[in-house]
Amino acid sequence: MAKKVIIPAVKGTREFYPETMALRNFLYGKMRKASQAFGYQEWDAPFLETIDLYAAKSGEELVKEQAFVFEDRGGARVTLRPELTPSLARMIAKKQRQLTYPLRWWSFGPFWRYERPQKGRSREFFQWNIDMLGVSSPEADAELIAVAATFLRSVGLSPEQARIFVNNRRLMDSQFDALGIPAESRLDVSNLVDRRSKMKPDVWTAYALEQGLSQSQLDGLLALLDNKDLWKDWEELTRLFAALDALGVREYVEFDPNIMRGLLYYTGTVFEAFDLSGGVRRAILGGGRYDDLLADVGGDPLSGVGFAMGDVVIGIVLQERGLVPAFEPSPAPVLVTVFDESLWQESYALSAELRDAGLNVTCYPEPAKIGKQFKFANKMGMRVAIVLGADEVAAGQVAVKDMRSGEQESVPRGEAAETISRILASA
Repeated sequence: MAKKVIIPAVKGTREFYPETMALRNFLYGKMRKASQAFGYQEWDAPFLETIDLYAAKSGEELVKEQAFVFEDRGGARVTLRPELTPSLARMIAKKQRQLTYPLRWWSFGPFWRYERPQKGRSREFFQWNIDMLGVSSPEADAELIAVAATFLRSVGLSPEQARIFVNNRRLMDSQFDALGIPAESRLDVSNLVDRRSKMKPDVWTAYALEQGLSQSQLDGLLALLDNKDLWKDWEELTRLFAALDALGVREYVEFDPNIMRGLLYYTGTVFEAFDLSGGVRRAILGGGRYDDLLADVGGDPLSGVGFAMGDVVIGIVLQERGLVPAFEPSPAPVLVTVFDESLWQESYALSAELRDAGLNVTCYPEPAKIGKQFKFANKMGMRVAIVLGADEVAAGQVAVKDMRSGEQESVPRGEAAETISRILASA
């Protein structure tokens, strides 16, 4: 007989078995709590969008190389969404006059990009997006950074394990002006700085000179990148750090002029959070302040600040550090056994009574040996098993077994829920 071939999943997609789904739900719960603690409203956008939306708002690389684009049956060119900002802009522009500002919105959902799958990166990922729109102050920037720090703290990451590094576009432009670096060269310089930690110093220096920097400009750039006190003379950043002090998250935040990713997209504050556990820093999240969000979709100018965090890297970081809660195989800690076929309906009725009392309960789906049912309860991590045999039914009682201690007691059926709750509440 020919061996059966299991059809594989699409390359780069992810399969969420219960264990991995539990991690996703854990992250979602922490993101939701951090967002709502600051008053942010949950929202979402379509998973399918027209490619024209991204042609208007995003770079050519995303549209031509990273987006999953196809024609629907009507001939329209659509894509699985690769990012959320264009949808955010369109939805706000659509109701710009009806919304109440400042907007505080957050979302957690799936995205797709046609990239080479590797550890920490897949073609399908979930992402937390959170933005404040309609306010342009450094204090608003500080609030978004505080949300990020609140999340890091809530999942058990200390400032020594994960930190948020901050820079400012306008500050760096002023420094580039002083070094005589023209505006048309700043994308190349930003990319150069971004590569600094990934290259050997002598190789990086040679590469910098190849990009057209003079030796004096390179010397000035190196001095600039090593100046961790540069922020102290820039009002936007002094106000930002004062607000972070007031918000109680200053220990998680550090100024770093080497933060350049997205510096040409963002217009003021820019920040990235990194895992600091290894020799190479791993980016956890990134964001910053942007202007004219709605300009390309027909709306009036609107400034905002926000960040995004994918679930893949943070999930790996938390698993490596042992910060993911132990997996609970069953959300129901109680098993009602089925003693025999004649008492099947009695067991179903008892399980319904216990659910009405607020307990999560699994009823074994068919009559089986009690030992087999107890073994199932143990494998599923259930704390309590209920036996309802002929003697118990006749006496109006149930047998309640603590699967951890092995102790079993008979109690009146009407007191079963109270007895189970007491066991569940014990250590």
